[in-house]
Amino acid sequence: MEETSTRTIERIGEQRKHVMERLGRIRRRIAVMSGKGGVGKTTVAINIAALLAENNSVGLLDADIDCPNVNKFLGITEKFSVSGGKIKPVEKYSMKIASMASLQDSEDTAIIWRGPMISHAILQFLESVEWGNLDYLIIDTPPGTSDAALTLMQLVQLSGVVIVSTPHPVSLTDANKTINMAKQMNVPVLGIVENMAGGIFGSGVEKLAESAGVPFLGSIKLQKTLSNMTSKGVPAVKDDKNLRKDFENIVKGLLLHQQKD
Repeated sequence: MEETSTRTIERIGEQRKHVMERLGRIRRRIAVMSGKGGVGKTTVAINIAALLAENNSVGLLDADIDCPNVNKFLGITEKFSVSGGKIKPVEKYSMKIASMASLQDSEDTAIIWRGPMISHAILQFLESVEWGNLDYLIIDTPPGTSDAALTLMQLVQLSGVVIVSTPHPVSLTDANKTINMAKQMNVPVLGIVENMAGGIFGSGVEKLAESAGVPFLGSIKLQKTLSNMTSKGVPAVKDDKNLRKDFENIVKGLLLHQQKD
């Protein structure tokens, strides 16, 4: 058993070394995570990336392999260009974007894979996408703290993670688990974002940030503009002044705490 464990650790170490060689031209790698699905993690990841891309070179990796949504949110229908086993990311809104959706024949195709296959697909993306020189790689992760999130934390030297939660008690509980996972994996928590704010559940996300000892980056109110983003294929920060201001405050806090780390 001990020998098997040692081999596993060595294998992960070798994979991490190879992945980081591939990502060596990327200055900062930030994962956007959530403990629970449906809290707006992809929305937050896209809009953070879109704002950063206005003054930086930015890549956006959709690491939600079995349920990729980044392309849908950005109105991307084109497929990857693949040459020599290397993937050229799609470009839109000044971002380089890689998503499993760009390999699917149809967005309705179900990807029914077990955890090890999901982890292998993430590894393939990390090794194969030609990002080039980037200031930031924003990674939209699947929800939860299982295989996919663990794979990313093991293989990528993350500059930090951003946690997304709603004020709902269940979402708060799961967000706290995600914070604890990051701490256990020695990954800096750059902050937590409250989405769908202003409901009946109060300011639980800010209280969670305080109790967990992580920065509170800001709130995004529940409003129709965000849902319209999907049908328009336009980031909310490009389409709504109030939402842009909310996300500007979030990015400002993110950059501040990133510099501290």
